[in-house]
Amino acid sequence: MTSTVASAAALLSAYDDQLRLWVPAVPPASPVYELEGPVLRVVGPTRGFVETAQDVGVRGADLDALIRRHRDFFAARGEPVEWKTRSHDLPADLPERLEAAGFVAEDRETVVIGLTGPLASAPTVPEGITLRRVTTRADFERIAALQTEVWGEDHAWLADDLESSVREAGDDVVIIVAEAGDRLVSSARLEFQPGTDFAGLWGGSTLAEWRGRGVYRALVAARAQLAARRGVPYLQVDASDDSLPILLRLGFEAVTTTTPYVWTPTHD
Repeated sequence: MTSTVASAAALLSAYDDQLRLWVPAVPPASPVYELEGPVLRVVGPTRGFVETAQDVGVRGADLDALIRRHRDFFAARGEPVEWKTRSHDLPADLPERLEAAGFVAEDRETVVIGLTGPLASAPTVPEGITLRRVTTRADFERIAALQTEVWGEDHAWLADDLESSVREAGDDVVIIVAEAGDRLVSSARLEFQPGTDFAGLWGGSTLAEWRGRGVYRALVAARAQLAARRGVPYLQVDASDDSLPILLRLGFEAVTTTTPYVWTPTHD
């Protein structure tokens, strides 16, 4: 990506304006989207989510009260909640106030944005690998098992989550897997956000022994092709430290960082 097409500042402005408080035009049965001014609360089956405008709009004690209100909403449900922040958010002391309310920071990621067109070349698929779009429960369970193996923690819940997403969002959620014979080696999602200039790339996870062979790059290209067919100009990724160098080499531009703050209920 070059600054003659869109500067990082312009991309960040579009990201803030279009994605921060995005709600589907026809909201699904689950999760439930609840928009209250500069705060979007998403109530899902396993973990809540709070998103805000770039400036949450309150300061000091009023911000503390806002944080507690949303935390306590999920506490009453006995559910954890993620509050998503970015490094350019206002007020600047939001992270400190979240921590004071019992939220714990998880790993920081880098928000990158790429032009769909240049990324939509035919994927160079590594020898022995096939890419396939999946829609069945059996494949969602295989993906959950893959994620469990990759991350070393139980992701059995993911099968229900993927099944629900595909059922509710239809063609706005696309799930692609990479297979070596009958062995699932990687999976990834493409999520369209109608009414915006963006589609999101999510969930790219690859078995350790298959990393560095081009599987991740092939999955990026395959999803970019689908986005290009829908006329979506930009792809957005919350990139881990592992995937960031690959995405930057492909032409993505870093625009900010994002850190999730998670509150988890305690059980006696």
